[in-house]
Amino acid sequence: MVPLMISEFRRAQLAVAALFCLLGFQYATWAAQIPALQSRMSLSPAELGVLLLATGVGATVSFPLVATLMRRLGSRGLACLSGLVLCLVLVALAAVSSYPLALLVLFIDGIAVCCLNVAMNAQGAALEEKFSRTTMAKLHATFSGGTFVAALISSGINSFSSSLMVHFGIAIVALLALIGYSWPALLTDDAPVPAAEGAPKEKSRLSWPTRVTVWLGLAMVFGTITEGAMNDWSSLYLRDVTHASPEIAPLGIAVVSAMMVLARLFADRWRDRWGDQRVVLTGATLAGVGLVLALLIGGVTPALLGFACVGIGMAAVTPCVYVAAAREGANALTLVAAMGTVGLLAGPPVIGFITNATTLVWGMTAVAASALLVTACVSQTRQPGGERLTEAPAG
Repeated sequence: MVPLMISEFRRAQLAVAALFCLLGFQYATWAAQIPALQSRMSLSPAELGVLLLATGVGATVSFPLVATLMRRLGSRGLACLSGLVLCLVLVALAAVSSYPLALLVLFIDGIAVCCLNVAMNAQGAALEEKFSRTTMAKLHATFSGGTFVAALISSGINSFSSSLMVHFGIAIVALLALIGYSWPALLTDDAPVPAAEGAPKEKSRLSWPTRVTVWLGLAMVFGTITEGAMNDWSSLYLRDVTHASPEIAPLGIAVVSAMMVLARLFADRWRDRWGDQRVVLTGATLAGVGLVLALLIGGVTPALLGFACVGIGMAAVTPCVYVAAAREGANALTLVAAMGTVGLLAGPPVIGFITNATTLVWGMTAVAASALLVTACVSQTRQPGGERLTEAPAG
């Protein structure tokens, strides 16, 4: 009986991991072709910025739709539907040459991304609850793995073909394979996690979010701002502030990404041992303080060490917050996931505005402050007689 349960868990775990991989793979696939899309439509930098912002706008306005679809289709149905839409987005991007149509396509992409983000995290939370095993951090690691593999494939295809149709066609085959693999083993329970003690009973329609949901949403925003800004600005900091060589500057993104993937492979063990609340508070503090110290000391080596602190510290933040939001109900998870998508997409431009008004050092200081604000928000989710984020399954 025990081997059977382990086998069933692994099968479901790999199925949900395929969804995370799918989202990372699809995003990195079209993002790798941004220069080609800009050239095809002869876009100015400002027009390109608006084009990329369309995805964030789609995610921002999608909350009511996503909540409705979650109730009607369940996380399993919504995951597969949104995965198919993301495939169609690649088809459209390969064919579109009109700027207004491209805006519409990426707007739809933002909605589909938010749908899949909610559905796959609901599946991950259901997986933890059903089998009483922590796994969410490992699932999030596969998202990063998907982006990494997509980047390698993009590089390889570009070496022999510049055709978007060829590149995206190969990518769509991979995405369909991931959907086909995941569908049979995905969990079918539409109410995967029981509400945490003290949480309100889930309603069948939209309602005002609870206090805990609001704090979890803000924690997600600040956490994803930190992640997104580090990916976009770490290499620029190394080049422009520390005057690192062209060979060293790209290591900023590499260090953050590598440390985050590595930490996520072990983060579920940390959750089992210390509980989600302590892992999140300690990790976000490490990220914020480590980055502040790196900025104060200056130099390439301290910067890389500070970036490593961010990667390690923030690795478990979003997985833990997703699990906590799932315990508040489907509407709470949908709202928190949507806020996370907005933070991830809005973070880099916000840091850019701060940098333009001051300096990049102050921009990176804002990133560190965002990490520390995660601790302030998560601390507000404590409940009398217990800590909400520590209510994770024992592994």
